[in-house]
Amino acid sequence: VQLQASGGGLVQAGGSLRLSCAASGIIFSIHDMGWYRQAPGKQRELVASITSRGSTNYADPVKGRFTISRDNAKNAVYLQMSSLKPEDTAVYSCSTTLRGLRYWGQGTLVTVSS
Repeated sequence: VQLQASGGGLVQAGGSLRLSCAASGIIFSIHDMGWYRQAPGKQRELVASITSRGSTNYADPVKGRFTISRDNAKNAVYLQMSSLKPEDTAVYSCSTTLRGLRYWGQGTLVTVSS
């Protein structure tokens, strides 16, 4: 299983970014996918998830600002982030499970300046 995240960068508060995660080594369409983030000195937390059927779930801090989506034809999951805040600064990773094991991408750094 390989998960390759991209799209991070430096953005001013109030700005937007779109993260992408390309998956390989799995039958992507049947897998639930999630975006996680880990800020410096903090534990990793779930940001958003999307089931194989397209049902979505969001952490309270990002509700109404972030949107997770998937494109099964491209084996990709996306995270559209808007109205970014400095507290959104973190390394964002995509993740899925296969046969009971959780797999992580390498992460992409999002830095939001005030």
